[in-house]
Amino acid sequence: MSAAGVDGRMHETTSPSFLSARIDSLTYQGLENAAYRTLRITESVNAARFWSGNEACVEGALSAGCRFFAGYPITPANEISEHLSERLPEVGGTFMQMEDELASIGAVMGASWGGRKAMTATSGPGFSLMQETIGWGFMTETPCVVVDVQRAGPGTGQATKSAQGDVMQARWGTHGDYAAIALSPNSAQEMFDLTVRAFNLSERYRTPVVLLADETIAHVRERVNLPTMEDLEVVNRKRPNPGDTRFFGSEGVAPMPVVGEGFNVAVTASTHDEIGMRFTQGAPVHRRMIEALNAKIYNHTQDLVEAEGHNMGNCDVGIVSFGCTSRSVYEATERAEAAGVRVGYVRLKTIWPFPEDPVSRLAEGAKSIIVPEMNLGQISGEVERVTGRRVTKLNKIGGGELITPEDILELIMRAK
Repeated sequence: MSAAGVDGRMHETTSPSFLSARIDSLTYQGLENAAYRTLRITESVNAARFWSGNEACVEGALSAGCRFFAGYPITPANEISEHLSERLPEVGGTFMQMEDELASIGAVMGASWGGRKAMTATSGPGFSLMQETIGWGFMTETPCVVVDVQRAGPGTGQATKSAQGDVMQARWGTHGDYAAIALSPNSAQEMFDLTVRAFNLSERYRTPVVLLADETIAHVRERVNLPTMEDLEVVNRKRPNPGDTRFFGSEGVAPMPVVGEGFNVAVTASTHDEIGMRFTQGAPVHRRMIEALNAKIYNHTQDLVEAEGHNMGNCDVGIVSFGCTSRSVYEATERAEAAGVRVGYVRLKTIWPFPEDPVSRLAEGAKSIIVPEMNLGQISGEVERVTGRRVTKLNKIGGGELITPEDILELIMRAK
């Protein structure tokens, strides 16, 4: 099945995505060569492993340069912390099991300002507890990665059951005006690839990035193709030069010092100017800082937004999907096309910023649009906002019941 290019990124629906560029400044992490030999990236072509999604996430994080993890046990993300507790010491990193999720995200922020690439992993209830400190991270422009393996909620919900109900929390979970980045994998391969990408985007734009997975993808076990050292892109944050004083509020992304290196910078989530000085009264400084925080994301959507497309602008029925549900879309599309129905789809690999351009292109030629998701319609509302059209919703919640190819095919045949 072929795929159309979306926003300059070409994808084939039958093959995994790969990151391609050279490794940049490996010595930034301060590791010995022996530590690099323990990473799972390879010097040979076509190397592969048989990993669960959570295991692939761990190996992607380590390959991207993650050297600090703090977390608290929670289903269905536990394999990430368990695996990292073994793997981080092998590469000179630090693993900390904290007393709760509030402490976990605080430790991650502190480690990032200490010069380490840092991450945590959790599920819905823990993600909720982290929101205030994630907001601190947005305001202080602190790079880090938060992996949210979604389960049925709200509250403690159904701890072992897959769901996709944290979409809006990943965008609007904390207060105030800010721009969020959230990525959505649909395979063990993409748990590796998009974890690397999450770290790279976090470092490039100095912001927290959410990897919004789900229980199904976290626990699926399948082939993961590993990049070579030469083909792995690793981005590191911009470092300041001696004498630099402006570390915040730049649309071009300001350099980030390491605490203790002598730059004497104040780090506060209160309104502050470009050198970190607090200004908690009046509008001009606050307005300037918030506009810069948003501009550094929204001025670079071509770099941030990634989606997979098929038959865009040339279909009777269009489908917008993400995460585990998109895997059912593939089979439903093949079966519908075999029956003579033209089906197109956009699969969201980036959820936030929302991929408005590819979704709009899909809607231009489609007579009807279907949005399947394991919630009560969180992405459906965004699709309706972008396209100005009513969509056909296909929703399942509770019990970990997946949206099947048969569910989607039935709606396709009705809507053709």
